[in-house]
Amino acid sequence: MQGPRPVVLSGPSGAGKSTLLKKLLKDYENVFGFSVSHTTRQPRPGEVNGKDYHFVTREEMQKEIDAGEFIEHAEFSGNMYGTSKGAVQAVQAQSQICVLDIDIQGVKNIKRTDLNPIYISVQPPSIDILEKRLRDRKTETEDSLLKRLTAARVDLELSKEPGLFDLVIINDDLEKAYSELKEVLQE
Repeated sequence: MQGPRPVVLSGPSGAGKSTLLKKLLKDYENVFGFSVSHTTRQPRPGEVNGKDYHFVTREEMQKEIDAGEFIEHAEFSGNMYGTSKGAVQAVQAQSQICVLDIDIQGVKNIKRTDLNPIYISVQPPSIDILEKRLRDRKTETEDSLLKRLTAARVDLELSKEPGLFDLVIINDDLEKAYSELKEVLQE
């Protein structure tokens, strides 16, 4: 993979990765580009195929994974998610710094590749605050919300591994978190 060093944003669902990413892409639209992940889940209201995710069938995705077209992939709540080499190359072809939104499994998988990104973990101040954020979204069933909270606890525990992340941002204040993110990326 050629071009500037990519950026991996990781953290549990509801930690604020998407909010920080949207701000970054808006303020620096010619500098950063978002790597659009693939998923087998159904689009949520307002999500656009090719912009939010590449929505594909399980068969399509498995075929590309088997062909070696994915940098990383994982399964969560019965759906597959992954980052294709093509998605990263599409951003790099625009001479932009590629930003990837990846879960903790994906981070560990990328560590085994030659991608060499900057690893940033975005975390909530507490599990209680995370639960409130997820409930306020009103996009989850009680069952899927509990699965996300369980995954978040595992994610936060695994993210303590020394050397896994270059920076950990505790997102209790959006502007402060955004300043920390910009500061590390200005290098």
